[in-house]
Amino acid sequence: MKKKLTTVVFRGTPEQEEKLIAIIDKYNGIAGALMPILQEAQAVYGYLPIEVQKIIADRTGIPLEQIYGVVSFYAQFKLNPDGEVAVAVCLGTACYVKGSGDIIEECARILNVPVGSTSADGRYSLEATRCIGACGLAPVLTINGEVYGRLTKDMMAGILAKYM
Repeated sequence: MKKKLTTVVFRGTPEQEEKLIAIIDKYNGIAGALMPILQEAQAVYGYLPIEVQKIIADRTGIPLEQIYGVVSFYAQFKLNPDGEVAVAVCLGTACYVKGSGDIIEECARILNVPVGSTSADGRYSLEATRCIGACGLAPVLTINGEVYGRLTKDMMAGILAKYM
């Protein structure tokens, strides 16, 4: 599933930028350091917005296109911040065969947020995940880390209403 970059206002702080620069400087001159730089940058910001990618590109000399290619390829990296209400639907095999594809589509419809995106106001995010290890409860989703299992598409309005 292709990651989408949505229009969410970047709210990085000077302190976060100082941490980012220190991370980049720590790896200065080390071959193959892009992955750890990106991992540590995401730990600072919670995601890797284009503004952070540009700082990394400027300070490392790595082309922005290459950085974006890495960030958008690896599932561990996020282009969008989690919303205040972070919904993640498991699309692992057990969940998918039991209907999680319909569940994620219904969540997208109810929240009015495309899969892989965060609402412009930062309130909701919707992600497709792989197995979360709750296959016995398939299909499952998490909302801010709370697991909901044995779901049906018809249950989504009631569950999401608690967060709206």
